[in-house]
Amino acid sequence: MTDEVDRVGAWAALLRVHAAVVPKLERRLADTGLPLSWYDVLLVLNAAPGRRLRMTELGAQAVLSRERISRVVTELERAGLVRREPNPDDGRSSFAAVTPEGRARLRAAAPLYLAGIESHFARHLSDDEIRNLTGALGRVLAAEED
Repeated sequence: MTDEVDRVGAWAALLRVHAAVVPKLERRLADTGLPLSWYDVLLVLNAAPGRRLRMTELGAQAVLSRERISRVVTELERAGLVRREPNPDDGRSSFAAVTPEGRARLRAAAPLYLAGIESHFARHLSDDEIRNLTGALGRVLAAEED
């Protein structure tokens, strides 16, 4: 009998880890007033050239579903952490840009976010496992985004 790889088990483990860790990260960030969805959008915008992205680009890069991006950007805009800017090259689209207040809130929350990732995820893995996991998931993501 051959040793079969449990592909469904690997998929289930990935989903279960996500379900176990995300609520813990959300609880860590709760005191900052930044829900995890807000943190994710601010993180992506802050890393973008000019600290802004077209809404379609933001939807492709953020961890949130593309349907939720617009709603989260609206919430961030109301809170003064993001502003929408018209796209001068395309009147049908707009940019989302992080504001100075958004950057400040992101910086203030970052230590809690990073500590949460370390505590609830990274500390359970060796450096080699993290490299392998990053590479493997990166290949799946690249294939599915094409």
